[in-house]
Amino acid sequence: MLSWLVNDQGIEPHIPVFDKSALKGGTFSRDDFQYDHNGDVYLCPGGKRMHTKGTLVNGGATLLYRASKYDCDPCKLKSRCCPKGPARKIPRSIYEGARDMAREIARTDDYVVSRRERKKVEMLFAHLKRILKLDRLRLRGPSGAHDEFLLAATAQNLRKMAKKIPIPQPVPIN
Repeated sequence: MLSWLVNDQGIEPHIPVFDKSALKGGTFSRDDFQYDHNGDVYLCPGGKRMHTKGTLVNGGATLLYRASKYDCDPCKLKSRCCPKGPARKIPRSIYEGARDMAREIARTDDYVVSRRERKKVEMLFAHLKRILKLDRLRLRGPSGAHDEFLLAATAQNLRKMAKKIPIPQPVPIN
């Protein structure tokens, strides 16, 4: 979906990217390896290149980049890089370019502003679903859904407007 937004629609994604590539126990994660877009290789922390054969795995969505066993055996960082295997391999999604773009955007000030603004809109939809019980549309067809949503949004706006009307203070009777 993220690739469709970026590549097909040309939309700048201001959404978080969930990354589960971090490893425990002091072992290097994928972030410790640099990806070279021009050469389509990863560079390990020891400075060696990791290549892919171009074979897709995991349902055709992932490439495996592998280090050479001959590079890993004499390396001083082997205990932190690939302690349980002869050489390191890194999976890279074919959609990783779009994910990288979203990660770069997430480091900007504009991202922080857009997330704050988005939260305001999301809260309105959450209110529609929970308080006004619009979790399921009951009228059929696009025009019925439009009418039902319009009524719920109108009720929500009326409620907001009613809160802004000042309540007159009771005048004490002498």
